[in-house]
Amino acid sequence: MDNKVLLKNVDLLSKLSEQEVSMMPAVEAPLPSVEQVKQIVTLVKNIIFPDYFNKRQSDETIRSYYIGVHMEELARLLTKQIAHGLQFCEDCEAIKTKQQIYEEAERLTLEFIDALPEIKRLLYTDVQAMFDNDPAAPNYGEVIFCYPVVNTMTHYRIAHKLHQLQVPVIPRIITEQAHSKTGIDIHPGAQIGEYFAIDHGTGVVIGETCIIGNHVTLYQGVTLGAKSFKYDEQGNILNVPRHPIIQDHVTVYSNASILGRITIGHHSVIGGNIWVTNDVPPYSRIQQSKAVETSFDGGLGI
Repeated sequence: MDNKVLLKNVDLLSKLSEQEVSMMPAVEAPLPSVEQVKQIVTLVKNIIFPDYFNKRQSDETIRSYYIGVHMEELARLLTKQIAHGLQFCEDCEAIKTKQQIYEEAERLTLEFIDALPEIKRLLYTDVQAMFDNDPAAPNYGEVIFCYPVVNTMTHYRIAHKLHQLQVPVIPRIITEQAHSKTGIDIHPGAQIGEYFAIDHGTGVVIGETCIIGNHVTLYQGVTLGAKSFKYDEQGNILNVPRHPIIQDHVTVYSNASILGRITIGHHSVIGGNIWVTNDVPPYSRIQQSKAVETSFDGGLGI
């Protein structure tokens, strides 16, 4: 083998290109670790579902010991990863020194840990909703161990809290880990109420500015997406509310696409394989009984 070819390309690839430099944070510090972020999620699962993902402990004192060990490790890893993620923060002018970064990361970590009881409560409502909605679920254990929605919602509810705390990058890494494993794509910025169920799940997409109420059920292939985008005077896309609002007690069947900043009224049922781009009043039953012809104007959405 000609080592000259190897050496030439090592030299070329070792040089930072202008584009590469423009995409890197200005602070020269370690970047977040995808593997350690994965460990953070595993630790939260061990804390929230301790009897399922650890050896079952009937003695509360022993259970408390194991949760305490996981909590300490969670605090250590999360502080470190938040600190690494903070270098991507565009509005953190006051956080400059390494000490200030780690102090802020520790503050955010403690706020997150303080939210764990509420995250646990919400996740158990999701388990209940999935159990209640699926006659094929024989017990809660099968839902927790096997159903992709539990894995996805664990990632989402962790990521959403970190997103609320304005932690950069880390929330998206967490939700994308669930996306790659389950095929369910939920942006950490979406707001999802309690008792949320996704049956089967593959291909579900929930956009950043979605607002979903309580007792909502989605089936596989559902898209809660944007219809079109707004631009500023320079032609840059504006990050404005552009995804649907789904009120309480709504069911959306497989492969339905609900697009734009519209409202689906409470207690409505949206049938499968249809597009919805207008508000739907409460207690509606929406289905497409025949083909509907329409046109596209300028290529901007529906």
